[in-house]
Amino acid sequence: MQGEDAELTTAILAAQDGDENAFRAVYRAVHPRLLGYTRTLVGEAEAEDVTSEAWLQIARDIERFSGDADRFRGWAATIARNRALDHIRMRGRRPAVGGDETELTGRAADSDTAGEAMESLATGRTMALIAQLPQDQAEAVVLRVVVGLDAKSAAETLGKRPGAVRTAAHRGLKRLAELLGSENGPDLGGVPPQRNRSCGVTQSGAPTQKDM
Repeated sequence: MQGEDAELTTAILAAQDGDENAFRAVYRAVHPRLLGYTRTLVGEAEAEDVTSEAWLQIARDIERFSGDADRFRGWAATIARNRALDHIRMRGRRPAVGGDETELTGRAADSDTAGEAMESLATGRTMALIAQLPQDQAEAVVLRVVVGLDAKSAAETLGKRPGAVRTAAHRGLKRLAELLGSENGPDLGGVPPQRNRSCGVTQSGAPTQKDM
């Protein structure tokens, strides 16, 4: 990830100076994961529109962003989440949150299950299963495993404590393993998710800042 992060950081800086090709590179690197995250919030049918709205804001505000690739992913995820929640409010419905998340506050997982799973989880066909998790667990898993955020950055995105996010990710990954096992799922000793850029999502052509 270090090499990829360095390339993404360089592209972000160039995009901030108005380089359209650099902005396309940023879009291609971040969009599939961002779309996967948005799907956990609004569902398959509306995820493309909501993610497009997020990219409109990203393109508009990128000059004011400050930080490296990891902070950019967290910043973009926060924008996508806010757009998704706005969309949900306008539709008069709620995300399917499972249980009371306050019980997770300050409670870390018994072991670093999320860290272990992030080294091996193949995300291709797992997104549909992630959508079956309670909302807090689904968001924590996607932000950490698919988007690639650490617990602190994911917690900032969700407005929670890192311990709460670690616990939600721990529970979500445990449940995900059960779902995969019940389907006789694939061996998880495969590709690290951060290097699987597709995440089961077809990459569309990147928009330019002028188009936005």
